[in-house]
Amino acid sequence: MIRIPNQDMRLLWLKSNFLLNTKNEKIDVLQIIKDLWFIQIDSIQNVTRAQHHILRSRNNRYKEYMLDELLLEKWKIFEHFTHDASVLPVELYPMWKWHFQRIKEKIDKSKYYKDLLDENKIEEIINRFKKEGALQSLDFNSKLSGQKGLWLKSTYKTTLDYMWYSWILATAYRKKFRKYYDLSENIIPNNILNKKISEDQQTDYLCTKALSILGIANPKEIKNFWGSLNINEVNKWFRNNKEKSIEIEWENNEWNYIKSYATADIEKKINEIKKINKKIQIINPFDPAIRDRTRLKKIFNFEYKIEIFVPKEKRVRWYYVYPVLLWCDFIWRIEIQADRKIKQLNILNFWKEKWVVWNTEKQEKLDKELINFALLIDIKDIKWL
Repeated sequence: MIRIPNQDMRLLWLKSNFLLNTKNEKIDVLQIIKDLWFIQIDSIQNVTRAQHHILRSRNNRYKEYMLDELLLEKWKIFEHFTHDASVLPVELYPMWKWHFQRIKEKIDKSKYYKDLLDENKIEEIINRFKKEGALQSLDFNSKLSGQKGLWLKSTYKTTLDYMWYSWILATAYRKKFRKYYDLSENIIPNNILNKKISEDQQTDYLCTKALSILGIANPKEIKNFWGSLNINEVNKWFRNNKEKSIEIEWENNEWNYIKSYATADIEKKINEIKKINKKIQIINPFDPAIRDRTRLKKIFNFEYKIEIFVPKEKRVRWYYVYPVLLWCDFIWRIEIQADRKIKQLNILNFWKEKWVVWNTEKQEKLDKELINFALLIDIKDIKWL
């Protein structure tokens, strides 16, 4: 039985997420997405939206316009729902068809969609796309009648979303984050759109890819990776594909060795971890390295919660707080907000972990990271408030 110490586990996980060595060379946005397999997208622009921050964390040369340009280039990436809204490589599309069907079935049972969805409008909407090409929800009658609220949508907007979840529509492009829809047949290449893959093949593909990224994982973590499979399907995959994984033990945050599974080449991966510069990195709350909070706690002994949906009076810290990583330790949390009008990055608050000794060297590394972070949105003025 291979036993993996906690520090090696941390480094393996960071390497799998391409955070050990942030690049500062010619950037290939598509390759980063292929490396990670999906990147969560989010509308909140505290400094920059999550998808831009996640890409920048892998290459310092990334700029916000690059993802929109890539989406505009057809047949390279597509948007859909993993555990949340994400961009994915188009090669994954045939393996996502079962996922499309499951989401559609789930939506069909939803009272929210039953109340607002108008299936009679689907044919009308399809005809408009055939005549006019890509459209946004505002091109339809999107006014709400009656009660209004944060999550309430018009009948047209709800129907568009239903068609998007059900693979009838796809995201054509975005302008200022506003989504423009088009028929999937106009976005996804025919050879990919019409490719038929069995459910067993889709399960095998998704489990294999999830384990390759996670490196070490139990069935529940494999299930959570895509948000697509159920636990029985993952357990069945492990039973039927024993040659693709080995049983190992790894040391968790409580210094206990727990059993799990790893890729067959796990020892090779450990041996390939190279010494790196112990720099500081500001990590996005939706970064794939930390989105599974239970896994984050077990590996890094770091408890983290994003409090954007927590009422102000109940927040432990604040609205949008970034974890700060030093090599393989989360040492700090920092609240940052950009004022784009006056081109200023404001540091509003910070909290260090109890065990951390702060010194000049750490402060200098943090200052360097803040400068790099601000340059993503072409800001040079950094203020500690």
